[in-house]
Amino acid sequence: MGSELDESLDGIAAIFLDLDGTIYLGDSLIEGSSEFLDRLEERGIRRFFLSNNSSKSVEQYLEKLKGLGIDANEDEVLLSTHDLIAWLSNEGVTETFLVGTEGMREMLEENGVSTNSKEPKYVVLGYDTEITYDKLSTASVHLHNGVPMVASHPDMVCPSPDGGLPDTGAYMALFEATTGIRPEHICGKPNKGMILHKMEELGLETSECAMVGDRLYTDIEMAERAGVHGILVLSGEATREDLERSGMSPSLVVETVGSLAL
Repeated sequence: MGSELDESLDGIAAIFLDLDGTIYLGDSLIEGSSEFLDRLEERGIRRFFLSNNSSKSVEQYLEKLKGLGIDANEDEVLLSTHDLIAWLSNEGVTETFLVGTEGMREMLEENGVSTNSKEPKYVVLGYDTEITYDKLSTASVHLHNGVPMVASHPDMVCPSPDGGLPDTGAYMALFEATTGIRPEHICGKPNKGMILHKMEELGLETSECAMVGDRLYTDIEMAERAGVHGILVLSGEATREDLERSGMSPSLVVETVGSLAL
């Protein structure tokens, strides 16, 4: 979508917000985030928190947000794990081997997906902050034996105050180096379905919605695919130089969300 949008966000009815690198870094709110969210509430702009970080469950995200002074409910948290669960359901897959956290395992198991099958139909790869060599080796053996892989999202790094940390994309590279296997399917952003179903549910037009995030190849790419406004923040991964090289055209580029809805 073009650039017919300014920092006031006039005409926007719903905003989809990335979390890591956009609202917070690590365990600290990015400056201006809290005031920005207050302004959205005052103006009646719906907000949804959207994350490719599959290391946490919805409940864990709600806890983290509450700890940072942000009250949210389940309906406002949209994760790549939700997209993954929908994909597995559509494919009729219930037997998997998971390389992922306990929080991710709980979400899958609650939706009828076995995560430690002896005969998995898929190796499921998430952002595993509890990685062990046993998980890596077991998954590698399954891949060598012809079991395909599906990943929760493509992010190479997870932003942190101390620099980028290995994310699911980095694990993909590890498995490709070890087994030659790439995922058959990658869920999460930039798949436009992550937000389109919510827009349809609310009866919103693309021109009334904006996606805000710090990554070009997930957040801004998804905005372009969905036809909504893309707002790039420079508080996480992407830099202005990255934007120039990308050939992408977000509707707006700001330093932080603190510059928005003023």
